[in-house]
Parts: sequence; structure tokens; C-alpha cells
Amino acid sequence: MRRLVRPLVLTALAACCGAALAAGTDAAPPTGHLPTWAKPESYKLSFKVDPRQEDYAGSSTIRIKLTQSSDFVWLHGKELKVSRVTVTDAAGKKHTGKYTVAAEKEGVARVDLGAKLEGEITLAIEFTAPLNKQLQGLYKVSHEGVPYAMTQMEPVSARYAFPGFDEPSFKVPFDISLTIPSDEQGVANTAQIKEEKAGAGWKTLTFSTTKPLPTYLVAFAVGPWDVVKGPDISPTQYRTTATPLRGIAAKGEGHRMEHVLGETSSIIHTLEDYYGFGYPYDKLDLLAAPDFSAGAMENAGLVTFRDWLLLIDPDSAAQYVRGSFNVNAHELAHQWTGDTVTMAWWDDLWLNEAFATWMQQKVTTKVHPEYRADLDRVRGAEGAMNNDSLVSARKIRQPITGNGDIETAFDGITYQKGAAVLGMFEGYVTDPVFQKGMRAYIQKHKFANATADDLIDAIAEAAGQGDAFKKAFRSFLDQSGVPYVTTEVKVEGGKTVLHLAQSRYLPLGSTGDASRVWGVPMCVRYGTTGGANKVKCELLDQATGTMVLDGATKNTWVLPNADGRGYYRFAQSKADLAALTKVVGTLSDAEQLAYADAVRAAFQHGDLDAGDVLAAMKPLTASKTREVFTAPLMTFSWIFNNEASTDAQRAHLRKWAIDAYLPKVQSLGFRKKPGEPDNDTLTRSALVGFLGDDDIAEKSVRAELLKQGDAALKSKDGHLDLEAADPDLLADALGVAVQERGAPAIDALIAEIPKTSDPAKRNAMLSALASTKDPVLANKARDFSLGKDVKVGEMASILRGGRATEATRNDLWKWFTANYDKIVARTGSFAGGRLPEMAAGGSCSKEEADRLDAFFKPRLGQVSGAERGLAQTSEQTLLCAALKAKQDPKTITR
Repeated sequence: MRRLVRPLVLTALAACCGAALAAGTDAAPPTGHLPTWAKPESYKLSFKVDPRQEDYAGSSTIRIKLTQSSDFVWLHGKELKVSRVTVTDAAGKKHTGKYTVAAEKEGVARVDLGAKLEGEITLAIEFTAPLNKQLQGLYKVSHEGVPYAMTQMEPVSARYAFPGFDEPSFKVPFDISLTIPSDEQGVANTAQIKEEKAGAGWKTLTFSTTKPLPTYLVAFAVGPWDVVKGPDISPTQYRTTATPLRGIAAKGEGHRMEHVLGETSSIIHTLEDYYGFGYPYDKLDLLAAPDFSAGAMENAGLVTFRDWLLLIDPDSAAQYVRGSFNVNAHELAHQWTGDTVTMAWWDDLWLNEAFATWMQQKVTTKVHPEYRADLDRVRGAEGAMNNDSLVSARKIRQPITGNGDIETAFDGITYQKGAAVLGMFEGYVTDPVFQKGMRAYIQKHKFANATADDLIDAIAEAAGQGDAFKKAFRSFLDQSGVPYVTTEVKVEGGKTVLHLAQSRYLPLGSTGDASRVWGVPMCVRYGTTGGANKVKCELLDQATGTMVLDGATKNTWVLPNADGRGYYRFAQSKADLAALTKVVGTLSDAEQLAYADAVRAAFQHGDLDAGDVLAAMKPLTASKTREVFTAPLMTFSWIFNNEASTDAQRAHLRKWAIDAYLPKVQSLGFRKKPGEPDNDTLTRSALVGFLGDDDIAEKSVRAELLKQGDAALKSKDGHLDLEAADPDLLADALGVAVQERGAPAIDALIAEIPKTSDPAKRNAMLSALASTKDPVLANKARDFSLGKDVKVGEMASILRGGRATEATRNDLWKWFTANYDKIVARTGSFAGGRLPEMAAGGSCSKEEADRLDAFFKPRLGQVSGAERGLAQTSEQTLLCAALKAKQDPKTITR
């Protein structure tokens, strides 16, 4: 979440130099950690908000403890107009203070106290501020032309909303009151305890005192919301009273909250059972935001979501129904890891996000086993490995040098890699032992802060593990990269021995150093007599090692990542890979995904060619599990788009795809059936979209999509008849119509989007606009994305198109660079780290990398996080170019 960088004042420096900072009146503002000699103890926040206005007024009254004498304090505030500062000292004497902006871009302010003070003081700061337009702090959005105001504070945007100590370690209680128009609704983190008239047309709502919270979890919202009472969350042995549950949605949308409210109790109960600790807040509200910068936000007691994750109808697309549950489970898991126990500093963001990702998968597996969260875990880890293979990849515990590092930490390394590492060590110590450690961790640090060492110590104690275990765990947190374990089966002294060697996985063309060692909990599955198999686990914490495979058959096959639970990649000789390929269909679904990743990794490493990949991946397409039979698609698409150079090669690839996948589509048909399993629905959506796109362009599939797209583009009662298409195929059907019908289809969608408030339908139409291959129409759609009819959070849906070929990327590049200032002005610094990828993601030549560097390097100071985004996008481009140069397209038809 996104702002400008300055050097970090380290904690140690702040501590050792605290007296000097307090003594001088010209001390440099701290743009990293605030000094700890001034600590907040509680807040009283009051806001007067009318979403129909451009500004709001507020007061922030902070009780502070000064552990040393000072005549000023540092705190955070950004774009605030402070009118008065009143300081009350420990004796009750009042002083007039002064608020001065000290570091404008970072949002650091200095408050002079009017006297040198020590001990308990109170700051009362009165201010006004604009309702933010870039989805940060307290911001304004609209639904069907009606304005609303709501908050998004994480990670460093609370300073836009009110002055305070905007760091996670400053975790204290808050008292919040809202003065709002009499005809509107207000909600906050806690239950409302009082409503009073506040003059003509106004009322004041007062809310109960929160549990200790960091500023980034403070939340409230004002507007003509529908407030829908859900079923109370019944008591358990860990929580003795029922917890009120409500849905909050824009006016007229509340009835669509019924589904998610009905699912929520099962999530809370599952989390309580795991942690042995009751949901700790006095109520739970789920709010569907009309526009939002993230997917969702775990504010204590008031969880906010992109509206399409909560507004579910009986005919909603399966991806939305499943996504709704998974995201809700993720955010509610945060109520324990993130809210009850909060990271001490942003370098441990993984303690929030990795744990919520890992725990969501447990909840989903228990409540909806058909969703196959076990496979989401493996696929998420493998997706993170793609980024983690970059030299420019972050560590899980990445040192924070400024706001930019905080804002770019919300990525696959923190979420999916972190979750995979947790799952790997959970498997190593066993699930019950890991749970015991987690329960102890929550109890010890509840309503306080914790670090990675606190977590590792809790797990190690529960498992009876010592320093070797702790060192192995930290090896995955404190260094970037993916372990690459090369295996070879040998017979030695009558025993079958698996030889192991580890290094860092680096794709072909990488400039990185492969010499790196982790403590890898290595589990392998291998064939034994009678067609059975066995698993053996050992900790590989040296560069090389061996494992005796007891009872292995002669010429045994080996899967070096049993259950797909390890966060590492493996390499085998072609003979060992061939032996594994013969039995891959007998492996578990998770293990088949690990096999697919090994094939992809070997291809990207330069060890396999396209012909090898197609042969090795073919057995997976026979699987009955969607996640497995679609596993080849990423590598297949790269070969099609970047390697195939002749019509014959592309025809060969099309035949491979059609032979593998068309029978599955034909068995499902093109319309969702009553009572159909949602996995069939998702299978149809994935394969129809793949086969019907203009790359594969299977005639019958594309004709059906065009038929549905044409029907959806017909007018009915003043709107497009979007219900004419299957809801799960709507985006693909409209996309094909855009490609085939051109300008009339584009114009119809651009005209319809402002008239449509349904988020799922908007998403489908925005996606279709991104599908055009016509450069003039593509620019028309991109221009539309900059206007008021497309929400800030929706812009990327259009801008992600146009990347399949160098020609379309060139067109996108010209438009992006010409409109760069408008893009930044609209998104603010929120998308800073993603701007380089938005401009050049999918590029595959040195020339594209060079122009990217030339454009962004002079602009890196304008938006925080862009430096890392540039490094990663540029590196990905050069790696793609290196692989393209290495691979021989003639092998496609071998």
C-alpha cells in the first residue's frame, strides 16, 4: 500500500540516541521507526463525516507516556490541516502545542509541547482533512452515484485519517465516536453503545472501547448502508456468549449478504477449535466495499472486502462463491494471527499473512473439503517459487528501509511462500504438535506483539526440538530463494541410496549465486516390493547428503517431494524422471502437482526442451482432478506464445491441447446444470476459456462463446442482456465477441458499465475490454479506464490486457508511457510497486527490458515500491529472453 522511501532510522539507533533526539529542536525526523521514548497508551478519536462533502473534521486525543524529558514528540500525519494542539501535562496543566510537518512524503510530523515534559501527558489535536480519492485512510467511494466514506489503514495510511503513532508495535485501546448525517449509518470496530442528537441534521454515535489495536486495524464507515443482521455466532467452550454478526452493504445490496453470513459461523467455530481461544471481539461485521484497494482487510470486528466477494446470488459464478468463502476464512483467521497477536514490525508481516493463508486452507479443508484447499496450498507455493527464483526476490523477513519496503511486502513471498514453509515444518513435527505450539503462542502474546523468534520458540518447545530445528526454520525466513535438490538413485553395498545435493534454484540466464544451503525437511516417496510405496523423511541441512531407501525395489522410482508438502524444487536424471513419469498417475493429486512443477523447473533451467515437456506433461491431462489436468497450461502457453515460430509448430500445439481437453468440455457442455458440482463449473470455465481464446481457437468452443457473447450484447429493457450467457463463461463470451465484432462490442460495453452496479458483471465486462487485439480499440478501452466510470480498484482489469505478442506489448507500452502521469495521479502511490509490471509484464526481450529501465529509473523517486517492481519485472524479462534464445522450437514437433 504504497508510499515514498527514505532511509530507515534503525531501532537500535533510536534507542541509543534517544536523549539526543529529545534534546535538540532541529533533530532529523524519523522516517522509519519512531523513537520509543514516547509511547501512546490510548486514543480517543472523534470524527465529523458527511460523505457528500469533500472534507471531514476530527480530533485525536492521545494519552502518551514520556520516559524521558522532552519538549516535543514525533508522530505520523499526512495531508492533515491541524487547527489546534492542546497539551495536558502530568499535573493537569494545559499548554498550547504546535504541529509541524517534518517529512511530508513519509507523513512524519513534529508536535512541540510548549514546555519540557516527562511522564504521562495528553495530546489533543483538532484537524480537518480531505476525504481521500485514492482508497487510503478515510476515503470516499460511490455506489450508483451515492457517496460513502470508509477506511483502509494498512499498512501506513492511518496517518491520512488522523494524527497518531502509525506503527504496529504501538498497540493500545481506542475510543471512537462518529458525528454523521442523521439519515446515514455509521459502523466501527466495536459495538455502538450510544446515539445522541448533534444539532440539526446530525447525530453522534459512540462505540465501545476496543481491545488493544495498532493504528492499521482501526476501521469505520459512514453512508446509507444496508445493515443486515445475520445469525449470531453461538457460544463455545472458548467463548461463553453469542457474538452478533452483521453484513454491511451499499444501499439496496444488503439482501445479497445472506450467503456469506450463513457461512461465517462455521469459520469462527473452526478457528476457535484449532487455537483453543475464543473470538475476542464484541461483534463481527462484514462490509462489502463499493471500491477497495486490496482484496479484503482484517480490521478487528469490522472486516472489509471488495464487494464481489460478499454479494453472492443463487446464480453467482462458482469462482465468486468459492472465493467468497476462502477470502472470508483468510480474514477471519487474522482475528487471531494479526489482530489478537500482532507483528512487532513490518519485517514480520508474514506472521500475519502467511498464518492467515495457511489457516484458511485448514478451515476450507474442514468445512468445504470439495474445494481442495490442499491443492491450493501446493499451487500457491509453486507460484511463489516463480518469484522466489529471481535474484531480486524478497526474503520472507525482509529488512525494512522505508515505506516502500512495507508496501511491497504484500506479495506471494509473504503469503504463499510463508504458508508453505509453515506447512512444511508442520508436517515435519506433525500436525498435533504444531497445533500445541500455536496455542501456546496465541496465549502468551494475546493482545500484544510478537516476533518470528517468539513463534519459532513456541513450535520448537512443543516439538522438543533444539537449535538445529530453529536454524532450519530460520533458513527459510532469513534468505531468499528456492532450494533446488538434485537427486540420483544408486545401488551401493546392496542398498538403494538416494544421493542429494542442494543449491539455489536459478533459471537459465540468471546472474545469481547458486551456492546456498537451507535446513530442508526432505520427504521422499519411493516404490517398494509388490507395487507398494513408502515415505522417508530426513533433515537435509548440508550441501550434500544421502538417504537409504529401505525396501526399495530394483530400479525404483522416486518422488523427492512426498505429498507435495516441501517448499523446494527437485531435479532428476532423465532416466529417473522417465521412471517417475510411468507411475505419475498413481501418485496423489498434490504429488502430481509437485511433479508438474519439477518438469516446469527443469524446462526453465534449460535441462528439458519443449518436446520433453509435452511428453512429461501429457499423463497429467488424463487426471480427473481439475488442478492436476490444468497444471501443464502455464508452461504450454509460454511455449505457444514465446517459442513456437511456424504455423506447423503452432498447429502441433493446438492438436496437443485439443486432444487433451476438448473431450472434457464436450462431456460438460456449455451451460451450468441444476445441482452441478462447482468443480465441474470451474472446469468448464477454465477449459472453455483456454480452448476458445484466439490462440487455440477450437472452432466449436469459439463458436459457442461467440453465440453467448452476441446474445449478451443484445439490448433488453435498456441494458445489455448479460444474463443470456452462462454466468461462469460471461467474461470469456464477451471477450470473444469483442475480438470478433470489434468496435460495436467495445462501444456497447463502455456504454453499459456506468449503468451496472453488479460487481461480477462489471468484472466480466472490464475483462472483455482487455481482450481486444485491435490497437485502436485497445487504446480506447485503456482511455476509458482512466475515467470516472471505472473505479480505481478496477483499472488493472483493463490494463492487464495486450501482452501476448511483442506487437501488442509495444502498443501497450506507447499508451502507458504517454499516460503515465494520469495513471499515477489516479492510483496515487498505492500501486507504485506494481507500475513496472503493469507497463511491461510479459515482456521477453532485452530491448523491452532496456526501455523499461530507461523509463522508470528517472521516476523511481515519485512512487514508493517502484524500485523493487522495476528490478523484478526487468529480471523476469531478461530471463524470458534467455530461455527463448536457448530453446529450439524444432523440438515442439519431435
